Amino acid sequence: MTTHTPADRAVLVSLDLGRAEARESLEELRLLVSGAGVTVLEAIEGSRREPDPALFIGQGKAGEVAEAVRRLDATLVVVNHDVSAVQQRNLEKEVGVTVIDRTGLILDIFAQRARSAEGKLQVELAQLERLSTRLIRGWTHLERQKGGIGLRGPGETQLETDRRLIGHRVKLLKSRLIKLQSQRSTQRRARARSGTLNVSLVGYTNAGKSTLFNRLTSAGAYAADQLFATLDTTSRRLHVGDGRHVVISDTVGFIRHLPTTLVAAFRATLEETIHADLLLHVVDASHPDRDVQIESVDQVLREIGAGEVPQWRVMNKVDALGQPARVEPAVGGDCGSISAIWLSAASGDGVADLRDALSAFAGDRNVQTIVEDDSTLEAIPYVAERSAVGAS
Repeated sequence: MTTHTPADRAVLVSLDLGRAEARESLEELRLLVSGAGVTVLEAIEGSRREPDPALFIGQGKAGEVAEAVRRLDATLVVVNHDVSAVQQRNLEKEVGVTVIDRTGLILDIFAQRARSAEGKLQVELAQLERLSTRLIRGWTHLERQKGGIGLRGPGETQLETDRRLIGHRVKLLKSRLIKLQSQRSTQRRARARSGTLNVSLVGYTNAGKSTLFNRLTSAGAYAADQLFATLDTTSRRLHVGDGRHVVISDTVGFIRHLPTTLVAAFRATLEETIHADLLLHVVDASHPDRDVQIESVDQVLREIGAGEVPQWRVMNKVDALGQPARVEPAVGGDCGSISAIWLSAASGDGVADLRDALSAFAGDRNVQTIVEDDSTLEAIPYVAERSAVGAS
């Protein structure tokens, strides 16, 4: 007999600390929380010149949140910022329920969505590295002395033991990811020998990358109207005409203030982006905050070393704008003289223009008409699953 566990019900907390995008960030938090399967009951906003050292949101605002938790029978408080372990613990004492911050929420979503063995390894690595920095002072119950025959060394505390065990697990995860990274390098070298052009889809989360990927390749990759629907890089061969093929990869979406732990953990996956011949930067053209989203993506690309890779802007969802599909030529640029392609991945309007542009780009790069090794074009999640079996 199974028992039904009610879904978490959350009160959101967001402070304006002088950032221009405070309102948009709160709306994004709503989407993140809803995407995690949590019901949003209320959002409490405030403003401070700087965070409170003990509670982050301050004593008065903490009291307001505690009252909302009691009134609405909430089970969770989500803070739209990164809070320290001490601040999190103090807030939980004040409000009486679990408190998680923005990074913790994103990590939880990643844990829910990771499907391939590689994705799961990367999420676990990010979680453990974050936990290791929060053991000090955040978990005082772990500081009790533990001893006894066959348990631990003399004088070793629970805190030290947990830190040591986490360190061992992190080392193992990094070793497995290095093996997967080596496999990706082998695949890229084989593609280079065959003269295959590598194209990566990048963009803000929920911009429509997976929908466009499926439209181009009929791959059936998971696509949904939610943030971080895709975490695992998938690659497929795409015929672009004149006997030419390119390898196109669908990658994890970016988000503003993306936790550095996630950027580091997902570097193996994002290397498909670093080594691409062309980036298709998919933008939700209908989003009111699209310029900020574009800059957020470009910033992450610079952080991972992909800032100099040739890039086309793919302005998606033109059907929501009521605008026609079109191609904007670049002024005095290379990249096939394309600045932006306006299309709708959902309806397919303008996708043929993108395919034609890729064909021209491949022709300019003298891409071979024959692919010598089809094994390099398998879906990367399948390769990751196969390798993980031998590593476990």
